[in-house]
Amino acid sequence: MKNTFFLSLFISKLISKTLKITKLSGGTSVIGKIALKICPDFLSHANKYIKTKINVTGTNGKTTTSGLISHLLKNNGNTIINNAMGANMIQGVVNAIAVELSPFTKYDYSVIESDEAFLEVIYEKFEADYLLVTNLFRDQLDRYGELATTKKLIQNGIDKKSGLTLLLNADDPLVAGFEGNKKIYYGVENIEYKDGLKPSESHTEEAFNCPCGRALKYEKKFYAQQGHYSCECGYTRPQPKYSADIALYKKYSVIKINNEEFEVPLVGLFNAYNALGAIALCKELGISTESIQKNLKTFKVAFGRSEVKYLDGKRTLIQLIKNPIGTNEVLKTVDLDSNILIIINDNYADGRDVSWLWDAEFDKIKDAKKEIIVSGIRATDMALRLKYAGISADKIKSIPDINNAIEYLGKNAANDITILPTYTALLKLNKIKSLKPLK
Repeated sequence: MKNTFFLSLFISKLISKTLKITKLSGGTSVIGKIALKICPDFLSHANKYIKTKINVTGTNGKTTTSGLISHLLKNNGNTIINNAMGANMIQGVVNAIAVELSPFTKYDYSVIESDEAFLEVIYEKFEADYLLVTNLFRDQLDRYGELATTKKLIQNGIDKKSGLTLLLNADDPLVAGFEGNKKIYYGVENIEYKDGLKPSESHTEEAFNCPCGRALKYEKKFYAQQGHYSCECGYTRPQPKYSADIALYKKYSVIKINNEEFEVPLVGLFNAYNALGAIALCKELGISTESIQKNLKTFKVAFGRSEVKYLDGKRTLIQLIKNPIGTNEVLKTVDLDSNILIIINDNYADGRDVSWLWDAEFDKIKDAKKEIIVSGIRATDMALRLKYAGISADKIKSIPDINNAIEYLGKNAANDITILPTYTALLKLNKIKSLKPLK
């Protein structure tokens, strides 16, 4: 079996180089499929080449959080394997390891974001030291079902690894309730809004009762079900080891933990939570405050996660949307003076069920100054949703073909651009040459 492992590595690297030269595919999963065909026990063989194994799972924030952890560890002098492109099912995880791993190198860390439904499958073969769980929201109901199902899928994975250390978001009662032998919590104490930003209420919330059946009471609620909660039966938010005060600015955030300040070049409360989790994990690994502070400032987001590109010289902010809660948080940050493009696909990786569009609060952009363009497979559905959000029909332009929509924007946008795509639309955007990276 060892020979098939080495063969799978050789062929994976050969295919990766071929794909880069021919640009036939981004190669985020296809190599993993081939590697598993050659060596079904690939992950078991890969274990011995990596000293410490970290996984990140949850509904939102996996790619940004794992990217932050990888960046902070790598710039502290460590060798890293990370599925940076966000392909997080079993083939995508094997893909990343097969392309990066050398059989003559011992890596300090793997930082692998894992799809909630595939964590158990990954842990059947792959060893684990740390698991960070970001949050649990309704997402792709056709794949996961309701939240109880998603939570059970993750717990099944946790149960396979008795020595696993959990880093859990204390403010999410669903996440805080995971069972494990070692649990470390992070959470937010207070939030300040700067640069004229104001807190924006969201009426889309996840229904969650205490395990005793009663409704939770909140002393503070930050967004969705996240906040400071308790129940008269005694169930309460656990006290975080890493407790933060957060100041939100228009173009960055400041996180203060025990009088240590960390400036994060990301917008929005959801990204502040991602950064807090990453900082907490790095501190657990012994990374110094000075190193974290220094290297946070040079972090570049993964494609589509508050990523800035340029389209015909116009600043273009790309933010992935995929479920009601995450979309609401993104919509709070949208510049209403910008030219807005929303791209909705319903491929398997997006989730076939697009009913979530009706739970997301698109009325938050009803005062947009420019026309709003809708594109993608479900452009018509998105146009209808915007009409019901109070946006007049003459302000909505439908261009289903994504290339044509980008071309139209490049020619007609007068200033900054905001693009809100689903996952497979994001992959398509990443191949469009006229969208140039920030230099």
